[in-house]
Amino acid sequence: MTSETGSGAVAPDIELKARAGAGLGLHDIDIRVDTDGSLRFDFHGALCSLSAFTLTPGLDVLSLTCVLAWDRPLKPQLHKRVAERNAALQFGSIALIAHEKLADVILRYTFPAAGLDDQALTTMLLLVLGGAGEARQGLLP
Repeated sequence: MTSETGSGAVAPDIELKARAGAGLGLHDIDIRVDTDGSLRFDFHGALCSLSAFTLTPGLDVLSLTCVLAWDRPLKPQLHKRVAERNAALQFGSIALIAHEKLADVILRYTFPAAGLDDQALTTMLLLVLGGAGEARQGLLP
């Protein structure tokens, strides 16, 4: 992925990611740029990553992934809690990623963001992150 189009203009996905990072930064969220170009930050204890992609010209999406909990014992109670949080979640979905007898709990949400002004973009991200913060409760000891 390059940061500029052939005409020297900034690629739409790069611009979208920069706008999203700037909007979150206005809400005292400490944004870091990872080596792969994604934005990394903590939100209410969840480790989050935000990427932008152009799927086809005019269809630019933001992809948000938040690790809500990691290395949790893989027991029926964890499955129940994740299902309850999924039912209550407005934006995104929560998945268990099992590794042996432990699991990580991940929230993912990808949405088309082209055409959203800065305020709408930031509001959408804060709504998703708010759900992540609520979903995280009760997943940790």
